Amino acid sequence: MFGALDAVVLARAQFAFTVSFHFIFPAFSIGLASYLFVLEALWLKTDDPLYRTLYLYWLKIFAVAFGMGVVSGLVMSYQFGTNWSVFSAKAGPVIGPLMAYEVLTAFFLEAGFLGVMLFGLKKVGKGLHFFATSMVALGTLISATWIIAVNSWMQTPVGYEINAAGQFVPGPSWWAIIFNPSFPYRLVHTVIAAYLTTALVVGAVGAWHLLKDKADPAARRMFSMAMWMATLVTPVQILAGDAHGLNTLEHQPVKVLAMEGDYDPSPHGAPLVLFGLPSNAEGRVRYKVEVPKVGSLILKHDPSAPLPGLKDFPRDRWPPVRIVFWSFRIMVGLGFAMLGLGLWALLARVCRKLYDWTWLHRLAVLLGPAGFVAVIAGWVTTEVGRQPFTIYGLLRTAESHSPLGAPAVAASLLAFVGVYVFAFGAGTYYLLRMMAKRPEAAESEPKTPQRAAGITPAAAIYGDGDPA
Repeated sequence: MFGALDAVVLARAQFAFTVSFHFIFPAFSIGLASYLFVLEALWLKTDDPLYRTLYLYWLKIFAVAFGMGVVSGLVMSYQFGTNWSVFSAKAGPVIGPLMAYEVLTAFFLEAGFLGVMLFGLKKVGKGLHFFATSMVALGTLISATWIIAVNSWMQTPVGYEINAAGQFVPGPSWWAIIFNPSFPYRLVHTVIAAYLTTALVVGAVGAWHLLKDKADPAARRMFSMAMWMATLVTPVQILAGDAHGLNTLEHQPVKVLAMEGDYDPSPHGAPLVLFGLPSNAEGRVRYKVEVPKVGSLILKHDPSAPLPGLKDFPRDRWPPVRIVFWSFRIMVGLGFAMLGLGLWALLARVCRKLYDWTWLHRLAVLLGPAGFVAVIAGWVTTEVGRQPFTIYGLLRTAESHSPLGAPAVAASLLAFVGVYVFAFGAGTYYLLRMMAKRPEAAESEPKTPQRAAGITPAAAIYGDGDPA
């Protein structure tokens, strides 16, 4: 049945499927950990019990999302050995240590303080508990730093040498590998995206409860904080995206030309192709709608600046342009939708109607998942745009996979689809159920397994008022 299918395509589909599921949870956890840090800091500073209520409300959601992120990420490392063993063998001396540093620093930091953060509010002092929350938030950022360093090196490889066995090995300095040319741009863009993703979720939850009760104080506080983030940070993200695009044009011009749909060179200024149907076979964008000179204005900040076209590069270096073209537009379109939401919220705030404009709340609910869609679209743009290489310009994807038959890869892909849809579908449903419940002043800590089972009468010992 699967003999006619390409094992490389199946392996890529499997990795794309698993990483797409995984990516949404760390993107949420990174932003939510920092949001929890802010909530606890404000609670300690102001002694306002509403911040404590919101902290405990989102702490439970964070616990579930963090667990799902860890579980969904475990299988990805195994795929390097099962489906991409040639890549692992060739790039392992560079990639392996960076991944190990992520475990030794970020994961251990998160694991060491997560228990105190989740279950220690009544068991340790406020200062120590806040320190634990800070360390978990810091751990998520350190984790993102190492993972982005790995991916960025694959996009803009520098600081390496190739030994006699054909392996990529570190050169004289690890700093050149870690702080490769695209690393700072990708890190800033990704972390801000995580913050905006979380802000949209928090804003959607606050708006959902405002639609039911406009006087709900917890919903008001959530919505106000989230809209400040959307208003202030979305323009920063757009500027960060512009800087990232200029960096990508310098180091991966073929990717940017695929994003823009520029097949032909433009010696007197490239147009901005808004929409169309790119065709690699025909070497053009069919039915395109374009604005003259704007492409060069965006990419070169000069409307008359010349730009190359994909036809200036060998066809065997072209990525699947249609996928990159449309995923990029989805990401950018959602980014401007977030900007519109933030500006509308700012207008409502100025008019003192932030909690009264029903259509603003409805839009916030509608855009709740937009951050997840945008980060997945951005990831697709980045990774598909890198094709046909795993290590850009040096190691092709077709040369990186394991010597496996298509039926074996297809079987594991089908197994992943079944398990992920069931397990993470149920987890996502549970998260939505938790978000649908309004924050109450009597919010308690997440239950430990013993408390949930009724084994330890923690309420009687610690007096937290929790009947469990």
